[in-house]
Amino acid sequence: MDWRDDYKKKLCSAPEALRHIKNGDRVVVGHATGEPSYLLEVLAENASWYENVEIVHMVAMGKGKYCQPEYQKNFRHNSLFLGGSTRKAIEEGRGDFTPIFFSEIPELFRTTLHPNVLLMNLSPPNEHGFCSFGVSVDYTKPAAEVADICIAQINKCMPRTYGDSFIHISELDYIVEADYPIIEMASTEITEVERTIGKHCASLVKDGDTLQLGFGALPDAVLSSLKDKKDLGIHSEMISDGVIDLIESGVINNKKKNLYPGKCVLIFIMGTRRLYDYVDNNPFFQFMTADYANDPRVIAQNDNMVSINSCVQVDLMGQVVSTNVGLRQISGVGGQVDFVRGANMSKGGRAIIAIYSTAGGGKISKIVPFLDQGAAVTTSRYDVSYVVTEYGVAALKGKNLRDRARALINIAHPDFRPELIAEYEKRFHAAF
Repeated sequence: MDWRDDYKKKLCSAPEALRHIKNGDRVVVGHATGEPSYLLEVLAENASWYENVEIVHMVAMGKGKYCQPEYQKNFRHNSLFLGGSTRKAIEEGRGDFTPIFFSEIPELFRTTLHPNVLLMNLSPPNEHGFCSFGVSVDYTKPAAEVADICIAQINKCMPRTYGDSFIHISELDYIVEADYPIIEMASTEITEVERTIGKHCASLVKDGDTLQLGFGALPDAVLSSLKDKKDLGIHSEMISDGVIDLIESGVINNKKKNLYPGKCVLIFIMGTRRLYDYVDNNPFFQFMTADYANDPRVIAQNDNMVSINSCVQVDLMGQVVSTNVGLRQISGVGGQVDFVRGANMSKGGRAIIAIYSTAGGGKISKIVPFLDQGAAVTTSRYDVSYVVTEYGVAALKGKNLRDRARALINIAHPDFRPELIAEYEKRFHAAF
């Protein structure tokens, strides 16, 4: 059958497609800015059709209506990474959190959390009948390979990205046409504190390094401090708009990468329409699945790999908490540990944790004597190479506990150093 005839045969309305979800089904949703907004809206509008449907995804960037209290008999969210629209459901017992490294999620869907239905957001097909997963390949493509039913929102707003980013019309079960804008995440203005942290991180980056960065003001501050570097590369879980200027100026050219030289390797992106248009039909970017690009063994194939991540707390031993405030789950591990370990395995690699020295308007130190009760360690003290705040850089790799504590106290906010020093002297039986 010609793919065009197959397309017409599978084309239907959203309610018609979503009627194929059965009570008790597990529904996996495309990730982050790649979520199929229209399908999720129609799903919530017709909640009365369903009972006890499990909705699984990582961070939700949309409205997350299925997490609202009035739908608790219809839907139960199983989060792999909490977001603003889903956090309250987990806190109030209307949802669940499953700890998992990003690199392991595709295998999770092949085994423990088999998807009955996948809801995804794709570009229109090309002349050969292939649609692109666009801004979110990560776990969405692997889920499509094992789901019992694949429902696609075909969306002209979705950019066509290169790499392992395609699915043929023949692999889809139901097609819904809906040209909804891709969710945008605008960068915030960089503060002086963030700019200072960015400069400290940039001091650890050398010409020819390959970088992993996240989303937000701190990664943008790092990028803004790299303008004098040369021949940088990108092998990252994600990027945002901040990389575009460095690419156009030639700072990021991927020339020194061992793996995919000349290409930025990613699994998803979050940004504005400027970024989405920039990656559209642009072979400079290679989008891969999470079990490949986030695999530490793959990451480590790049020499001089530098990972830069953030966290909630660091204790005096160098233990890093990134997902909890005490017992309160606020996010998930994502790719932090994948890239920390990949950077550590890389020849010449460095793993950096970049944080503000305080939280809560300056009332809470992020460098602490002891982790909050109930907090879960995200990145172990054995994995961290550097911790950076606006007060400097603490190099931890190879240091004993006493020297680690001293280095961390020296980059803590001055208001909190006395109590940290008191704990140091008590713990190590020595003057600071």
